[in-house]
Amino acid sequence: MNWTTPLDVVGRTTVGMLSDFGRFSRFVYEAGRSMGDVGTWLGLTVLQMRKLGVNSLPIALFLSAFTGIVMALQASYTFTGAIPLYFVGTLVGKTVMLELGPVLTGLALSGRIGANIAAELGTMRVSEQIDALETMAYNPVSYLVVPRVVAGTLMVPVIVTFANVVGIAAGWITALNMLDMSNEQFQFGLRLFYDPFDVTFYIIKSISFGFVVTIVGCYQGFNTQGGAEGVGVATTRAVVIASVLILVLDAFWAATLLQS
Repeated sequence: MNWTTPLDVVGRTTVGMLSDFGRFSRFVYEAGRSMGDVGTWLGLTVLQMRKLGVNSLPIALFLSAFTGIVMALQASYTFTGAIPLYFVGTLVGKTVMLELGPVLTGLALSGRIGANIAAELGTMRVSEQIDALETMAYNPVSYLVVPRVVAGTLMVPVIVTFANVVGIAAGWITALNMLDMSNEQFQFGLRLFYDPFDVTFYIIKSISFGFVVTIVGCYQGFNTQGGAEGVGVATTRAVVIASVLILVLDAFWAATLLQS
């Protein structure tokens, strides 16, 4: 093996990543520029809000309910004999609101919303429906991308809010029925370290998660190649890339907003 081969691989990989980042940046720029075409995307956004938001609510609530139950039981197991039991309310409230609610919901929606968008637009790309829109003088970005991105960015914080409420309620019910806690104890722990900024924090995270999930799904769908197999590849990439970016953003927001 030539000693320069590893350098060639690193060089080609770096160039490929920079090229992908450049194409993605241009796609985001085109989506932002198409926001001016309000007459095209505004009506379609309402339909996408129902499709992406309302239809995704059951899976988010199901996930959050069992997260709240597990959090209450694990907190009780950890605190036994060492820390007052009312801290179960503190741990359930803080953890669900700041971390588990937004992140688990974001990851679940990357699988449902991101994959759905990538498969839908990818199928339209390989069947030349997007090319047909361009032929008829429609802007496919303002017609297909902007409504989905706006709907996802607006609806994910709403879904996370419902998920947080259900998660805390599930932990509350579990604490009262399985941990021998009183209602007053759980409420005291829940309010003990509550900060109104907690709500602002999870909403900022949720907005960024919604934008990432939808824009990545649209980008992968728009750049699908190779027929049905290409649609499968684009769908998988959309889920994987969106999931990784959600975790990166989660760390970024924690470092920038909670450390100041």
